[in-house]
Order: sequence, then C-alpha cells, then structure tokens
Amino acid sequence: MAKLQKIHGQPSWTLSTAEVEAAVTKQGGHVGPVRFRIADRWVEPFDLAPWAEEKVKIEIPPILKVMRGDFFCMPFGGNGTAYGAEEHPPHGETANSVWKYESSTASRIELTMETTIRKGQVEKSIEIIPGQTAIYSRNTISGMKGPMCFGHHAILKLPAPNAGRLSMSKFIYGQVFPGAFEEVVKGGYSFLKAGAKFSSLRRVPQVDGKFADLSVYPSREGYEDLVLTGSDAKLPFAWTAMTVAGEGYVWFALKDPRVLRSTVVWMSNGGRHYAPWSSRHRHAIGLEEVTANFHYGLAESAKPNPLTRAGIPTCVRMEPDKPVTVNYIMAVSAIPRGFDIVKNIQASANGKAVVLTSESGKTATAPINLSFLDGVAG
Repeated sequence: MAKLQKIHGQPSWTLSTAEVEAAVTKQGGHVGPVRFRIADRWVEPFDLAPWAEEKVKIEIPPILKVMRGDFFCMPFGGNGTAYGAEEHPPHGETANSVWKYESSTASRIELTMETTIRKGQVEKSIEIIPGQTAIYSRNTISGMKGPMCFGHHAILKLPAPNAGRLSMSKFIYGQVFPGAFEEVVKGGYSFLKAGAKFSSLRRVPQVDGKFADLSVYPSREGYEDLVLTGSDAKLPFAWTAMTVAGEGYVWFALKDPRVLRSTVVWMSNGGRHYAPWSSRHRHAIGLEEVTANFHYGLAESAKPNPLTRAGIPTCVRMEPDKPVTVNYIMAVSAIPRGFDIVKNIQASANGKAVVLTSESGKTATAPINLSFLDGVAG
C-alpha cells in the first residue's frame, strides 16, 4: 500500500517517473503539486492555495483548504441552490470528501468514493507514463440516477504579468458569466461585462465599453472574472493550451468534447479581498473542462437554460446500470524559441503523439496516448 505523506498541509500519495512527479491528496483527490521535466530542468505549472499550510480562522469548505492543481468536480459549481433534497457542497463530494485507496504502482493510483448525497460510486485512476510528460485522469461514475453536471478544475499559476498566451480549439459559443461573479459590497471585483457574448478570446467586452484580450494572461490586476466557451462536438478531440514562452514550455489539456462540452475560464488575479483570499490569490487561471451551466451548480444545470437552448448540454442523465466515464489528459511540452501561442493541436502521423503548431509557425511534438480519450488506454 502506498504511504501517505503530508505535502503542503495535506496527506497525499505520490507518483513518479523520470519525467513527472505528482501528488494526489486523500481529501478531495486534488492532483498537485506536479513537476514536469523538460530538457534538463523541472517546471511546475499548477496553482497552490496561498493558505495551504495556514490555520484559516474562518470556516471554509474542504475544497478551499486543499485547493491545488486539478480536481474532479461532481456536481460542478457552487451548488448554492439545492436540487430537490440534494444539498451538495461547492464542486461536490468528489472535490471535498475523502477518497479510499484501492491500489497503486509507482506511476498509477486507483481510488474510490461512495457518494452519499446522491448515492453512487466513483472510481478514480491517475496515471503517468514513463517517457511522457502527461497525466491521465479517469473518473468512472456508476449507480447514480438523474441529471448530473461534472468537470475537471485545473488551475495554473503564471510567473509574471502577461507571461502566458491562452488559446483553445474551435468553440461555437462564448459568454461572460451572466450574473454578478463578484460583488463590491462583499469585497470582490470583476471587470468583464456580465453576460456579454463573444466569438474570440481576443475581443471580450469589458464594463467600461472597451474590449479585453483574454489570450494574454495574467492581466487585469485586481479583478476576478469568469467566461465559458462551448466546445465544437464535431472535433475528434478538443484542447486548451497555455504557452509560457519565457519558461520554454506549453501546458495543454485534451478532452472528448462530446463528454466535456464546455470550457470555463476563471481568471483569479487579486480581485477577492475577503478571507481566505485577501487579494493574494494572483496570476492564477482555472482552465476547467466541464459539462455544466457555468459554475452555478446542479440545480441550474439540470433545468433548461441559455446554454441548452444554444445546443450545449449542461448535464448528463445518469442511469444506475450505465456507468459514465470521464477521461482527461493534461500535459506539458518543451517549445522552441519563437513559439508564441498555440494555433492547433493534432494527432501525429503515427498516432502516438500530438503536434502543437504555433501562430508563428513553430512546432512541438509530445508523446500522448490519444486513444485514452475514447476510453481505451493505448
């Protein structure tokens, strides 16, 4: 049985290969911290809550105590409104409760959780593969009945203002969160125009009548904002990428857009002045692959809404005898000098890697088992 170690305040299991070192928390199953080896050095792209090792004086949900790297949310969202008799915590039991250890090797761990708010089981597998700078996450949900929203919640931390360039595969819908994402009276500040629609990350309406370029981050210091893009379900796979040219790498995530229908982008740059955030969570960005109605929660995702009317499902209807599997890949690749922002990610000719092409015409190749997204590990 793998031994638990306390890492940044949380009992965690560890995985390692020559290329990747990753921790998985017992509480919430958060994957982080993670180090990827590119060329002759290590890079650490993920965020870690600034209060991870502090004794927080206010009552906060477990997800906030643990918050790091990536975690699987079900139901995805704040869940401030009950769904029938179901009252879920923010981002659900899977991101808050304790996972049960089942088995592991040096590079793979299997965990399970019996959910209680809505009875069911989740089987989690986290794997890293020798020779690759990638993490393969699989969550299989069974025994549940009724609508459910879910998603992955990867959070990156950028080293300096304007250090990252964000891009993603074709999307068919783009909108700023339609409600008040932050409220001044509570000590929160946002800068994008609530509910505004857009077709390009490079031209998103602001409250002052101007436009923000969301492809450049960190920017808009002192603000918290959130947008959603609806993925093109016709693509063989969808991707989200963050180029960090100054550090010589690109982080990217791959998904099946028929399973994870949208991408939520949460830009956290010091706009929350209330505890435990206290305006110190900066240069962080959530790149969250979901099937959900923004980050509202299950009640708002289960009923008809503007996204479903636009043809973008926000829930999956669960059947007890029909397990639902959510596969997700996160990876890092070294990039050549002059590689600016990812324009496209496609399968290599032999199908054993992906080729990332930048707008400047530079390319990078990363070994990836794309068949994993189809539910069949390659």
